[in-house]
Amino acid sequence: MKKILVLEDDENIRIGLCHILKTQGFETAAAENIARARELYSDCTLCLLDVMLPDGSGVDFCREIRNDCDVPVIFLTCVDDNTRIAAALDAGGDDYVVKPFDTRVLISRINAALRRCGVSEPSEEPELTAIERQLLDYFKLNKGRILTREQILARLWDSRGEFVNDNTLSVRINRLRAKLEKAGGCGRIVTVKGVGYKWES
Repeated sequence: MKKILVLEDDENIRIGLCHILKTQGFETAAAENIARARELYSDCTLCLLDVMLPDGSGVDFCREIRNDCDVPVIFLTCVDDNTRIAAALDAGGDDYVVKPFDTRVLISRINAALRRCGVSEPSEEPELTAIERQLLDYFKLNKGRILTREQILARLWDSRGEFVNDNTLSVRINRLRAKLEKAGGCGRIVTVKGVGYKWES
C-alpha cells in the first residue's frame, strides 16, 4: 500500500487529510512538525507538506528531502503568493495546492505526481510467504544500504531458527523480486555485483 506523509501542524486538518487519504486506499504517516516528519518520510511514497510550521519551513524541509531521495512532494498550504509558490517549486516540490481545496482535485494531483514518478496508484503489496515477508521487511529497514548475502543469511537464521543456504537464498530473493515486479510500485531489490543487495523504493 502506498504511504503518504502528512506534515500539517493544524490537528483538525491533519486528521481530516489522513481520513480522506485512507478512504482512497492510501496508508498515512502523520506529523505535526518537521522534527517528527524527519523520522517518517524515508518509507513514504509521497509527502504532503505545509509551508509554515512551528519548527521551520516546509520549503526548507523539501530541500532536505531532495538531498536524500526523489519522493514526490506536494505543498498543501493557505499561502497563495506567486513568489512563495515559485520558491517552493524551485526547492524541489512537484505541485502546490492552495487551501481550501477540492478533495477530488487533491487526490487527482497526488495520483498524477505518483504516475510522473513511476509509482502506480494505490495497490496492496503482493501476498508473501513468511520468509519472503521477513526478507522484505529487512530490506526496507535498511533502505539504501547494501546488505551482504552473509548478513541476510544471518538475519534469516537468527529470526527463523532454521537452515537457509546460499542457493536457497537466491531462490527466495528471485521469487520475492518476481512478486514485487508483478505488483508494481512496491519498490525493488537491486543486485550490487560482488557485494550483495539493496532496497530501492
